Amino acid sequence: MLTKIPLLGRLDPFILGILITVGIASLVPAEGTALTAFGWAVKVAIGLLFFLYGTRLSSREALHGLRHWRLHVTILAATFVLFPILGIAARFLVPSILTQPLYLGILYVCLLPSTVQSSIAFVSIARGNVPGAIVSASFSNLLGIFVTPLLVALLMTTEGSGFDASSVVGILFMLLLPFIAGQVVQRWIGTWVKEHGAPLKIVDRGSILLVVYVAFSEGMNEGIWSTLSVGRLFALLVVCAILLAIVLSVTWFGSTRLGFSKQDQITITFCGSKKSLATGLPMATVLFASQPIGLIVLPLMLFHQLQLLVCAWMAGRLARRTDDDDAELATTRSR
Repeated sequence: MLTKIPLLGRLDPFILGILITVGIASLVPAEGTALTAFGWAVKVAIGLLFFLYGTRLSSREALHGLRHWRLHVTILAATFVLFPILGIAARFLVPSILTQPLYLGILYVCLLPSTVQSSIAFVSIARGNVPGAIVSASFSNLLGIFVTPLLVALLMTTEGSGFDASSVVGILFMLLLPFIAGQVVQRWIGTWVKEHGAPLKIVDRGSILLVVYVAFSEGMNEGIWSTLSVGRLFALLVVCAILLAIVLSVTWFGSTRLGFSKQDQITITFCGSKKSLATGLPMATVLFASQPIGLIVLPLMLFHQLQLLVCAWMAGRLARRTDDDDAELATTRSR
């Protein structure tokens, strides 16, 4: 099921909910035993979230769609090769433009898998290869459960992120095992889960809002927000915009040079340029449990909203251009 995509200038309701949650955490942060209780609730919610991910992904459909391997390899290369290279290059922005925690946040964004729902929705609007988008986006998320922690261990350990190899155990118990359990029972409850997508979305988004509240509560308790000036925040927004522009340009023009069709070009551009907020926030609570997680996930939230706004505009333009081309072709044939 495709969701309604926000138009340019309109804030996505989910992002609005996150901003409200940030505001609440800033005014009424959880402390002491309440924060501990919320922390355990986050662990349970994350496990449930990844269990539902497992129930939704049809292994049979994913394997069937892997036949278009050039498309999927190109998208995965953009997600897990191009993005990390750009993230490493952003190290030169410290400390003149970005602080170390904000840079770690940018690097973390670059190591995440693609989104699923919005990628498919944008490809559909722009008249791209929707089946290819479904397989690529789903496979990217599945692969991200394994690849993202490995990339974090490889690239962020040397950047002072505080990542500990013991976090792999947390990934195993909080993310991977629930996901595998969801895959095991998918044949029995997968259809039911898809039919009740709207009510279960409350679990999805509620889990992420809970993660945001705990993360920003910890930030308030540690006083880390006093280190973030308006100038730094604006600089972060510019860096996120430049990062998105580079990836959109490389995927769009690069896919043309590689000889892909127009439909595949659209799919590569939209699937290869996205980063998953739904996967990134829960995973960050496991990977950076002892770090200023609020500042680390802030770039992800900004990048997520930017990608929605920019890609919604692009998808609309591509759809109108396709309609115009079809109308012109029909007129030519009628002569």
